[in-house]
Amino acid sequence: MNLGCAASNFFPLVDTPHPSIKAGFSFGLPRNGDGIPRSSSPFWGILGVARHPILVVMRGLVATLTAFCLVIPCLAGGAFAAGNPEIAALQVGLRHRGLYRGTVDGVLGPGTESAVIRFQRRAGLPADGVPGRRTRKALGRYGKRAPLGGRPLLLGMRGWDVAALQFALAWHGFPSGNFDGDFGSHTYEALRKFQRREGIAPDGIAGQETVIALRGPIPRSPLSVAHPLIGPVGDTFGPRGNRFHAGVDFPAPKGAVVGAARSGRVAFAGWGGSGYGNLVVIAHGSGVRTLYAHLSRMAVKPGENVAAGSTIGFVGASGRATGPHLHFELTVRGANVDPLSAL
Repeated sequence: MNLGCAASNFFPLVDTPHPSIKAGFSFGLPRNGDGIPRSSSPFWGILGVARHPILVVMRGLVATLTAFCLVIPCLAGGAFAAGNPEIAALQVGLRHRGLYRGTVDGVLGPGTESAVIRFQRRAGLPADGVPGRRTRKALGRYGKRAPLGGRPLLLGMRGWDVAALQFALAWHGFPSGNFDGDFGSHTYEALRKFQRREGIAPDGIAGQETVIALRGPIPRSPLSVAHPLIGPVGDTFGPRGNRFHAGVDFPAPKGAVVGAARSGRVAFAGWGGSGYGNLVVIAHGSGVRTLYAHLSRMAVKPGENVAAGSTIGFVGASGRATGPHLHFELTVRGANVDPLSAL
């Protein structure tokens, strides 16, 4: 579950793919091996959509990325892609050096390429924008830990592979706070939750079995849900800055009616902490739950059965919110899932 939410009208600077896109011929990483390392991680078909290779042309070298998009009909031109953990780790390393200020989204776009070029110039390397071996070596101990899967990860470690782990865990429904490459207590707990969900011994060590599980498809909801209120969508599910927004925000006036997204039983109604504020959680069966946060007041009590569309509360700005909106989450067996994929 996400522990906080910013204003619903905040839209992050996302590093979009480079406009130089070609198709229809054989492609791969630069033959000299001086390209972004492969993670072998198919990130990650939402709703089982097909993968689309995107070619990013940089100074005559071609790096292959795999992107997955799901077009949401209710959002004009809206497309969502889960990025590559290795590129996310690169972005974290560049952020540490003050060279990249965009969202850690795992997309090797022009913003990331420009940051790589600035770093290469600072390090006295050929400024070609390609995050290759020499560039990663110039990142010091952080860069030497690429890619994810090269060593078991445990509490107290830090580096490129830890940042990639944090990014992968977030997309699998277990965000751990900041993408910073530091294996702290939040990453440890997120990892154990993921392991428990996958039937792996929850030892908090990211070994080969865990890495293989992270290469699997991201979770999706077995049940469909309805919009909890009528209105536009604000912030969506996915990376935001150097964190991960684990739900969808619906900006609305204070007091607007919030309806149950599906029939179910109220599992919780009360103060959800400083992050969520007033919170209602509804269990729908099949391991699916929906969460409604920042409410001004609640209209249901724990144990009540509710019908789809029935009033369960009213929009507010309680908890960590800078303005009135509904923060809406959907979880499946404890993992956060993109609510828009089930609407």
